[in-house]
Amino acid sequence: MTLVSELDLPSFDHTDAAMRGERFHRAMADVRAQSVASDGDGWLARSPFGYMTLDREAGEFFLRTRSAIFPGMKIAEIFGVTDGPLYEQMRRNILHVNGADHTRLRSLVNPALSPRAVERYRPAMREFLERLLAQAVVASRAAHALGAGDPTGVDGAVDHVRCDFVEAFAKPYPSLAIAMVMGAPLEDAPRLHHWSNVIQRQFDAVAMASEIEPIAQAVEEFYEYADALVRARREDPRDDLISKLIAAEQQGDRLSDVECVNLVFNVLVGGVDTSQSQLAHAIRLLAEHPEQWALLADDPSLAAQAVEEALRYEPITPFTARILIDDVEFRGVKFPEGTIVMVCAFTANRDLDEDAVGDRGADVFDIAADRERARPLTFGAGVHYCLGANLARVELQEGLAFLAQNLHELRLDGEAVFDGVSGIYGLAELPIAFSL
Repeated sequence: MTLVSELDLPSFDHTDAAMRGERFHRAMADVRAQSVASDGDGWLARSPFGYMTLDREAGEFFLRTRSAIFPGMKIAEIFGVTDGPLYEQMRRNILHVNGADHTRLRSLVNPALSPRAVERYRPAMREFLERLLAQAVVASRAAHALGAGDPTGVDGAVDHVRCDFVEAFAKPYPSLAIAMVMGAPLEDAPRLHHWSNVIQRQFDAVAMASEIEPIAQAVEEFYEYADALVRARREDPRDDLISKLIAAEQQGDRLSDVECVNLVFNVLVGGVDTSQSQLAHAIRLLAEHPEQWALLADDPSLAAQAVEEALRYEPITPFTARILIDDVEFRGVKFPEGTIVMVCAFTANRDLDEDAVGDRGADVFDIAADRERARPLTFGAGVHYCLGANLARVELQEGLAFLAQNLHELRLDGEAVFDGVSGIYGLAELPIAFSL
């Protein structure tokens, strides 16, 4: 048995701020090629905190093994988070809860977020999108009237719209959707977006090194908000997730008051920034591949496949960390207890068998390819599989189907501005143009 520390492995630094966009794609291809050259299998590399898996089988193994947990409390230890609201939130986050308590908490939330349950939200999601499109049109026309001009050469065409997709659609849409699901007032959606965006940075070691104070402040503010929201639903129960959690809480010791508030916290915070980022990447990819946009516009039933392909091709969680709580052996390699393993969904999602590759290959964005047998690892795997994956898929499906039917001649209207890959991998800006 070979110790992992004895292996001659290539290195990849996912914390490098320059790793984004095409540079990131090229770097991942290079490290995979170097890994293949070093051991013939191409499944492992070194990372700043430990090791990184590169293929699907290894990724699934470390996500599923009960000998590995999410290293959130290790992050807390490294950055000196020992008390206060941020520490409590990290300690009680469902990602950090394991064993019987984790099973119990998920069993209380899962029915409300099952594939069947989330179908009911589709009509409201379409209404949100209609509203956002109308606002984008008004804002574009107002900008044109003020003399912004149109460098594309179609001045005066009132059906021509230009906007930043992130600001116009990607940010507000998931916030509205999650507010509706949880039972929060829709007018609170901008605040929910802000909190989600900031609090999610606790999973990014780079951000924790420089932004710990605003992260802690956002956690404290959100706890106050969540407490008030739970109190309001106790007094006025409705048909929403919070009311369902409160009902479970009142059935005895199944759900404590603190657990209830933290589940609200987890779902609200985890369901905004992630969906925003994946929707923005999906639209970017489709704008870069106009033939794919035309396919979707002609056949909106392809929306589900388009979502899966975007999740596969540009995962907004390219790296997911685990820390081993036991010695683990895999493929003749021993990983000691305490080792941190980063699962790279980006390369794992491209590790397809022949049936799932399709005519155009695994490194090509293709919404028509049949990849049913190769579900992406973007939402993780195992007992900590993303709690809101079903809701996110419905949001993205409705978003792509609606936009493909209403944003004609979609094209990029400038350079996309990428965020870094060490946390939630999104887009800061995505200028687009389209006709009505």
